[in-house]
Amino acid sequence: MSSEETAAPSKAAPDDDGMTWWYRWLCKIAGVLGGISCAVSGVWNCVTVNPLNIAAGVWMVLNAFVLFLCEVPFCCQFIEFANAIAARADKLKPWQKALFYCGMALFPVFLSFSFTTLFGNAIAFATGVLYGLASLGKKGDAVTYARLQHQKQGDEERMAGTANGAPE
Repeated sequence: MSSEETAAPSKAAPDDDGMTWWYRWLCKIAGVLGGISCAVSGVWNCVTVNPLNIAAGVWMVLNAFVLFLCEVPFCCQFIEFANAIAARADKLKPWQKALFYCGMALFPVFLSFSFTTLFGNAIAFATGVLYGLASLGKKGDAVTYARLQHQKQGDEERMAGTANGAPE
């Protein structure tokens, strides 16, 4: 038995995080658009003499590289470890990705606050927000909510009846 045959059954399904297929694609597309906007704005931000703007621009280009590496690793085929990093990023929970992407997007804004850094990182930050919303989970259905409300009203009536001294 080869090592690939033994490793195949132990792979975890990436669908266990509760995200639907269209929301997963929306997050990936937002990550790609965020990477493009970070790259373009980062290069534009580097065309200056202010060292903080240059540092923020370099960080934004690094953000773009990380977004491409995590969301669309086929764009980085020339890097040997791209698939390993993408597989590790896919194993992260949505709240971890949200924290990572939002933190990466906020750092250049704090480093050099300008329109270029603000709007260049907005889509990358929005990608983090989308992953953060995914970590909240799916919305409940109306039947379950109505049943819960009915049960809650019954409990409140029962508690009001015992508080007034009335026997049950």
